[in-house]
Parts: sequence; C-alpha cells; structure tokens
Amino acid sequence: MALTQPPPQPPPPPSRLRTWMLEGASDMGRPGGIEGPHAAPQPPDRGRRWYRVMCLTGVDYFSTLGYQPGIAALAAGLLSPLATVVLVVVTLAGALPVYRRVAEESPHGAGSIGMLERLLSFWQGKLFVLTLLGFAATDFLITITLSAADASTHLIENPHLTGALEDRQVLITLILVALLGAVFLKGFQEAVGIAVVLVGVYLALNAVVVVTGLAHVATEGHVVTDWTTALTAEHGNVLAMVGVALIVFPKLALGLSGFETGVAVMPHVKGDPGDTEDRPAGRIRDTKKLLTTAALIMSCFLITTSFITTLLIPEKEFEPGGAANGRALAYLAHEYLGNAFGTVYDVSTIAILWFAGASAMAGLLNLMPRYLPRYGMAPHWARAVRPMVIVFTLIAFLVTWIFDADVDAQGGAYATGVLVLISSAAIAVTIAAHKAGQRRRRAGFAVISVVFLYTTVVNVVERPEGVKIGACFIAGIMLVSFLSRLARAFELRVTSVTLDPLAQRFVRDMASRKIRLIANQPDARDLAEYRAKIEQIRQDNDIPGQEDFVFVEVTVLDPSEFEAGLTVRGEVLHGRYRVLTLESSSVPNALAALLLHIRDSTHCIPHIYFEWTEGNPFANFLRFFLFGHGEVAPVTREVLRKAEPDRARRPRVHTG
Repeated sequence: MALTQPPPQPPPPPSRLRTWMLEGASDMGRPGGIEGPHAAPQPPDRGRRWYRVMCLTGVDYFSTLGYQPGIAALAAGLLSPLATVVLVVVTLAGALPVYRRVAEESPHGAGSIGMLERLLSFWQGKLFVLTLLGFAATDFLITITLSAADASTHLIENPHLTGALEDRQVLITLILVALLGAVFLKGFQEAVGIAVVLVGVYLALNAVVVVTGLAHVATEGHVVTDWTTALTAEHGNVLAMVGVALIVFPKLALGLSGFETGVAVMPHVKGDPGDTEDRPAGRIRDTKKLLTTAALIMSCFLITTSFITTLLIPEKEFEPGGAANGRALAYLAHEYLGNAFGTVYDVSTIAILWFAGASAMAGLLNLMPRYLPRYGMAPHWARAVRPMVIVFTLIAFLVTWIFDADVDAQGGAYATGVLVLISSAAIAVTIAAHKAGQRRRRAGFAVISVVFLYTTVVNVVERPEGVKIGACFIAGIMLVSFLSRLARAFELRVTSVTLDPLAQRFVRDMASRKIRLIANQPDARDLAEYRAKIEQIRQDNDIPGQEDFVFVEVTVLDPSEFEAGLTVRGEVLHGRYRVLTLESSSVPNALAALLLHIRDSTHCIPHIYFEWTEGNPFANFLRFFLFGHGEVAPVTREVLRKAEPDRARRPRVHTG
C-alpha cells in the first residue's frame, strides 16, 4: 500500500503589521496573476487617464525649470537661448521618437532595460541588466535627493526665511525625503492626486512669469539689441554661435530627464476596455500622447525661459552666490511681479521640486521589483510596495548625508544616469527597428544613438564623479543581488507544475502502489543505461526485484533564471522504461517541485532515489548555484525541507 500523507496543519495567521506591509506583494504595474510560489494573485490595476500620469512624470520633468535656465546661462552664457534650442531639437527629434518606440515595444513598464534583456540570456544577460539597473537607481535616487536638496535651497534663500533656516539644509532635505516616503506609504493614488495639483499650479505660475518676462523684453527693446550686439562681438558669426551651442549642449542634458520615468510608470496609464496584456493598444496610444504632450510643453518653456532669463538677468547674478543662481525664474518673479507673487512662486517651486522625487520613486517601485525578485536577487517582500518605499527612503537619507545635501555635487551623477538610460533606449530601438526590417527607422535611430552616446561620453569626461557614483550603485546592487540569490539558493522556486496526459497516467499508476522515482542524468539514453541504473539503485538501497520505478530526467536550460513554470512530459523508452522529462533552470528545484506536486495530487508520499555525486562538495555547490546542477541529492532534500517543514508530509529522499 502507498504511504498516505497526514492532513496539513493550518499556518498561523499573519500579524496586522505584516499584512499591511506586504499588501499587494507585487511590483507596481505587474499584470495580475501568481508570480513565484509565495506571491498572491493581484487584481489588475484599473489605471488612470494619461494626462494625470503625465503629471506624475512631470513633477520630475517640469521641475527642472527650477534650475535649468540657470544651468544653461552658466554653461552657454549669452548663447543660452541657442543652446537651449539645440536641446529642444534633440528632445523632439531624438528622445521623443526613441521613447515612443520604447512604449510600443515594452508596454508593461520594463522600458528599454526590458527590451535589451530579451537580447541576452544566461548570466551575461543578468549582469548587463544589473548594470543598467545600477544607472537607473542612480538616476531615480539622485532625482529624489537632488530635487529635495534644491527645494530646501529655494526655501532657505527665500528673503523671508534666510535668517531662520540658515545652515539647516541637510535637516530640511531629510524631512522632505521622509515626507515623500510617507506619501507612498499612504498609497499611490494619493501621489497621483498631489502631482496633478502641483504640476497644474506650477505651470500656470511659470506661464505668468514667462508672459511678464516677454512683455518686459518687448517694452524694453534695447535688451534685445544689447544681447545681439554682445553675441556678435563675442562669437563673430552665426556658424560660430551654432558650433559653440553644439559643444556646450551636453552640459544642458539634465533637461532630458523624465522620459525614462514616463515609460516606467506606463502600466498606470488607463487604456481601452479591449486592451489585453499581450497587446494593450490603448495604453500604448495614450502613453505616446503623454510623452509627446510633456515634451512639447517642456520645449516651449525651455526656449522662452532661457530667452527671458538671459536678456533680463545680469550675468553676475547667475554665478555662485548670485541672487539668480539655481533660481533664475524665481528671481524674475520677485523682480517683476513683487515679493508676494514671488513668495507664492517660491512655495510652488519648493513643492514641485520636493515632489519631483515622486516620479522617481514610482519608477523605482515599478522597475526594481520587476527584475530582482524574478532573478532571485531580492527577498520575497521586495514585491510589496511599502517595504521597498522604506528601503529607498533610507538609501536617499544616506545619499543626502554623504553629499551634505549639495545640489552641484549630485548633478554629475544625475546627468550620467539620465544619459546612460537614454543611450540604452536609443540602442534598443535601433536593434528593434533592425529586427523589424525597417531600414529608414534603423538609420534614424542609429544617428540618434550616436548623438546620445557622444553626449554621454562628453559628460563623463567633464564630470567623472557621475560614473563613480553610478559604479557605487552598480556594485551595491550586484552585491546585494548575489547575496540574496545565495540566501535563496534552497528555495522552492517553481511557479507551477503541468503534466501531459502520459505523465499523468504514470503518476496515477504509481499511486496504486508505492511511488518510486529514480533521478537520472540522461546520457546515451540506451537500453543499457536504464538497465544498469535500476540494478545499481536496487543494490544500493536493498530494494526487492518486484518493485518498479519511473525515471525522472531534468534538462537545464538557462541556469541564471530563478522562477519558472515546470512542464512534465511522459515517454516510454525501449518498450519498457517509463521516463518523466523536465526542463528547468535547476535540477534539484525541478525534482523537489515534481515530488510535492505528486504528493498533493495523489495524497501519497513519493520516494526518489539518487547516486552520490563525485567530487568536492563545495565545487559541486558552486556548480549548482551557477549552472543548476551539481550536488543534486542533498540540495533536493534541503529544498524539500524548507518547502515542507512537516517531516511526516515530506517526500522521501534516498541516496546510495
């Protein structure tokens, strides 16, 4: 008679705090369904209208108006408007087409990283993705800390608060980062609602400043004449001006931020009722609207603000310590609209700079859990939003403390992260166009890729600290990832087990007797191999001759994968030997999952028989960790022990 299993004991109920922390244990925007053995199915996100999600990405993108005109003035001087026109051309003719294609190719929020991931497999693919995730973390986390630091700078430099808040920038920045984390702990819906209000008010106030500035330029005609005269005297002719503007363009690259977060939060865009996960046409269409509208709005503001700030603000005020340093538009608001309006403008700028980290936080919450848990390189709770918010907030605290809340010190890392991600996106869409046979688009995207790669290289040469900071993030992610993968090495990581009809028939037949399986590493698969294997197992375990067996053979596909479903096929070889064949990333995990599935479907305790693996145990463990096979017998037993704490219900492992 088969050995039946005792009834399972119900698990103790989780605490209220644990339930709250792990609510929605899934990466933001992931399709509903089970991913991994411990993840609960989640209802699909209903989404929000594209213009509301645009405001979430816009708090990052539009908030650069707080410092972009000043950066342009310092980098290009009198050529600031022309250099900004170059930036706008690159935005509309380069970044926008690239990310519209990214939205089409990767509509579930994986962005260009997801597109490039599909090109590589095995460990080299994982290492490549981890490197890009390091630059993404650099971009998003520095966005959080830099924006909060810039907001605190605006707060401290307000004429009414300078004395009271002097020398407290680090403390104020930490408080702003903590408040941002609290918003996301409360809920994502609250973040979207706040973003809509902040963006609407901020753009309206900027429009007032721009119109006022243009009116003063029109009424004070000499400022245009003075500007053009100074330009001609300094650069000689138009060609020289254009050449200089092209050279200084990389210094204005921060004006390109916001595109990567635009596609990272794409799953939150509400599509059409007929959208499917395989082809969400409505979401893709509306995300393209989001990207295009944001780029057009920002382009208009970039050109007009650089024009009025260059003509109306004395050059010395842009220098460090000057009244317009880092706050050129705020300077104009106070100068031409009075301190009352200027203070309102300061409050709005502080608020949107603080909340600029919201789009970065949303991007992190969508991007990191999409990859790391699937690679086995993050704990289970990394799928839940609230624990990850706490982790990212603590890292932002550390970055703020290390850089002493200095905006300039973090600017190089920010620009490096932005440019590396845009360059990777341009390369990804170039490859996609090539595979699709679109020769003209491939050529166009290739040119764009060269432009962004040039910009990235120039930025790295001029500000190498950005790469150094990015390298620290990459090293940190890789270290934590591999330690997590090592800690989860003995975890049952098969998401589902499916048996074909013949395999089901084998299992039903065995269930009427004692279920005995032989783990076999397939070689020639000839008659002699199976006959010798059965004889060896009988002798090593002293099993009577009348007992029958079913062979189990696992073929390792991509050992770098962590979670996957398992399909079991049955076949009869040489007219007498029954064989269950499986394909998996790990032999021990596949065998353990099959044993537990057989136990649960037959209510009988299965037995499996192994040979001891020859060789050094540590070397065999490394083979298992990196290549999915090695010390199979003890690892299978350990996976079963962790997956089933009740020894009486655990499948039996025999090794001879």
